[in-house]
Amino acid sequence: MRHWFLPGPLEEEPDDLPPGPRAEPPDTAVVHDWAKAEGLHAARLARVAGRLGALDDRLLRGPEGWPHRLALIEAADLSWFTGDRVSSDRLALWISMRLSGAQDDPHALARVGWAVRRLIGGPGPEADLAAFLDRRDPENIEDSDERFEDRAGGWLDVMAAAADLHPITRACMGFHLWSLAGLGQHGDQIEAAVTAARIAASEGKGAVFAPLAMGGAGGLRAGGPPADRLARWLDGMETACLTAMRHLDDIEAWSVRAEAEMTSLSGKTPRALRAVLTEWPLVSAPMGEVLTNASRAAVQRNLTWMEARGLIREVTGQGRFRLWAAARS
Repeated sequence: MRHWFLPGPLEEEPDDLPPGPRAEPPDTAVVHDWAKAEGLHAARLARVAGRLGALDDRLLRGPEGWPHRLALIEAADLSWFTGDRVSSDRLALWISMRLSGAQDDPHALARVGWAVRRLIGGPGPEADLAAFLDRRDPENIEDSDERFEDRAGGWLDVMAAAADLHPITRACMGFHLWSLAGLGQHGDQIEAAVTAARIAASEGKGAVFAPLAMGGAGGLRAGGPPADRLARWLDGMETACLTAMRHLDDIEAWSVRAEAEMTSLSGKTPRALRAVLTEWPLVSAPMGEVLTNASRAAVQRNLTWMEARGLIREVTGQGRFRLWAAARS
């Protein structure tokens, strides 16, 4: 049986066949188009796979907090692409302390917070899509209502039929079939992007997700045949991987410099706070207190010391609710 969201056959010739049962095209028909697109862009795909492999190796050898840092940046960038527009500072406060302002949309924060959790780890989407998305059919669903389980099953069937494609190609295909399968909610695309990011990196050991939105989200733009969509996807992923690598270069250099300059400081707080600034793009004094288990006074004293020596910079320009970031050279 062909799933309803797959394109039907093109009928260019007159239909002179007698009435009766006919064989419908298999689900693999749409996969064939993506296989052709993959062959057309084989060289570019290999280059992007190499970029992702380098990022995977870098994260495997790097500090524990690096994947979390990249996930926060990626989720914030995705939120602007999907229209939620959650800034990095609001996201950091929400994730670390569940703090939100009067101007914040709690539903948007919850969506982007979910994105961070799924980008960091946990079972992949193809193991249990419903659990991955935190979505289930209600027990009292009407018989006439579309079941999420059926829509998810249709999407998973097509993804399984594409098992021979490269994970990056499969991720792109799955992203563009998402809304056609009826899996989107009110046009929300962040679930589709996070799912695709996990699928693209499914063979990695260090990179839990493939960055898609860092440095711009042009690769997620819809329109055109599979070959055009895959070309944009590969260009966007390559840019995002290079952006992520540059970011890791910067924060690694900062960590080395900060460690060297902070050797004179005693106690556990300086080391713990340096680790927090490596893991989080933006840090407030209350965040530092929660994440280091140190007193507010100790955290504030160390932040002041680091700012005075040019290791961190205050980014809000306010007297209250101040946030600091690593001052990378």
